[in-house]
Amino acid sequence: MLNPFDIIIFGGGGDLALRKLLPAMYRAYQEGNLPQGSRILPTVREQSKCDEYIDTAHKALQEFLSEGEYNAKDWKSFSAFLVPVVSNVTEADDNWDVLKKILDEDGSDKSRVFYLSLPPAVYGTCCEILSTKKLITANSRVVVEKPIGYCGESAEVINAKIAQYFDEDQIFRIDHYLGKETVQNLMALRFSNSLFENMWDAKSIDNIQISLSETVGLESRAGFYDKAGALRDMVQNHLLQLLCLVAMESPHKLKANSIRNEKLKVLEALRPLEGSDVDDNIIRGQYVPGDLNGKIVPGYLEELNEGASKTETFVAIRAYIDNWRWAGVPFYLRTGKRMAKRCAEIVVEYKKVSHNVYEDSVGNIEPNRLVIRLQPQESIQLTLMSKRLDNLDMQLEPVTMNIELSQAYSNGFHSDAYKRLMLDAAANNPSLFIHRDEVRQAWKWIDPIIERWLEKGKPALYRAGSWGPEDADELLAENNHVWFNTGDKA
Repeated sequence: MLNPFDIIIFGGGGDLALRKLLPAMYRAYQEGNLPQGSRILPTVREQSKCDEYIDTAHKALQEFLSEGEYNAKDWKSFSAFLVPVVSNVTEADDNWDVLKKILDEDGSDKSRVFYLSLPPAVYGTCCEILSTKKLITANSRVVVEKPIGYCGESAEVINAKIAQYFDEDQIFRIDHYLGKETVQNLMALRFSNSLFENMWDAKSIDNIQISLSETVGLESRAGFYDKAGALRDMVQNHLLQLLCLVAMESPHKLKANSIRNEKLKVLEALRPLEGSDVDDNIIRGQYVPGDLNGKIVPGYLEELNEGASKTETFVAIRAYIDNWRWAGVPFYLRTGKRMAKRCAEIVVEYKKVSHNVYEDSVGNIEPNRLVIRLQPQESIQLTLMSKRLDNLDMQLEPVTMNIELSQAYSNGFHSDAYKRLMLDAAANNPSLFIHRDEVRQAWKWIDPIIERWLEKGKPALYRAGSWGPEDADELLAENNHVWFNTGDKA
């Protein structure tokens, strides 16, 4: 059981806090994982917002919790944990002294988690004020959201500034995909089942696809997104982190440093993509108006209200990891907005049988496929070849073993990545967070791609509601592969 802790959410009135962080803490309370004596201190910029905050939080939980999660009794008890405070994260005014007084009431030995739900540009300033006001104790941690910077150089500046006030083991760089229970189950599948661990290399696997697709467009992120694009927003962090977990060697122990060291080795072994290699192995796209679920939605430029933009809303990458385990195996990474369906999944396609003993008349023998679906429904699917039992003749067809994790564990537990990660930060467990060296190495691989795009070309266009540009299909066709799209027969 966790010891009581304080979590200070800077930007407590923002979309992330209201939509994700507060529901996560509410779930933690419902499951008995929010110790008595803990406090949640959301910060807002104005006293009027502070006075209204409990009501604001109440409405947010009613809106953003899943059906059946909210109830008035739990809300009343949970609301007692909320202590809203006024704070200007860019100015060391007297309100910081009020925050210090509140935190010091329980003594300096209590764990303090400073969650910076803020633009990365002000991370350093906020940390500096925390230090100036003597709010950082030996039991303090700081949680920072991605993206950290827009390139390797800017990321180094931000990380260096934070490091002036917090040691590396106090800095928790969050990627919420790593908190998903199915992502953690990936390690359980690999490292506790000889069936998979003995067939997890280039001798058995033909290709691996990792896809993160969204049906939404820009929503309220137009200003940020047009400067970032899909490569910075999704590939540099989410997709590369998932790639690391799929491809890494077994760590000595499931401890933070061991896991991070193995992930870093994967990033270091990624074959660089520079110059013309970028053109040959990466497709970028931008959506135009199209039919999405029976509704015509606007294109990127219409949502942006700009005449022109080369910002990519879709990226497909063919990557290779140059080590003994993965030599020659293509890893296909794909992400996009306004896609046909929302999904996040890892697809491991095995090689075909080396010798086919059956006649062509039995049907096409398809390769085995393992699909680990992270969202919207968390599941694990394994596709095998089997004889049709409704036919006396020998006829083969693929059949899918499907484990619906949400149904398998229907005991009231709600999978919530932010809940897991916030509790891990409170428990000082950095296993699922990102080390500075990982950020540095990821940007080292991404930066040459950005440089090439600045020099040459523009995104291919694709219809909203599709699976991206046709060029992305051709990228796989060069290796006689096809995308596995969620909703297809597994």
